[in-house]
Amino acid sequence: QVQLAESGGGLVQAGGSLRLSCAASGRIFSIDAMGWYRQAPGAERALVAEITDSGSTKYADSVKGRFTISRDNAKNTVYLQMDSLKPEDTAVYSCKADVQKSSLTYSSSYWGKGTLVTVAS
Repeated sequence: QVQLAESGGGLVQAGGSLRLSCAASGRIFSIDAMGWYRQAPGAERALVAEITDSGSTKYADSVKGRFTISRDNAKNTVYLQMDSLKPEDTAVYSCKADVQKSSLTYSSSYWGKGTLVTVAS
């Protein structure tokens, strides 16, 4: 199986920074896109940022210029550097990875359990 383990969440004051990490482990042949999503109380889960295996990135408009996604392919790890945090960034942040288990299979999406980020005003 494939497991995703997030770390780095916590409580921060508005204007502060946090760095989230998500490491994939298990039966992995390759990983296509990796991404971060967030779900605030009472809201739907939404894309925050995504990065392909070649390094192309995509961001939600609300985080452009403040958040930076990166990945270390050798470590099967994706990062989310969050700067200039706002109270509205408060949410559970989950990572997703599109994992190919072998050269003979298509990729499937796997999710981490999530990590809570709370931004105090």
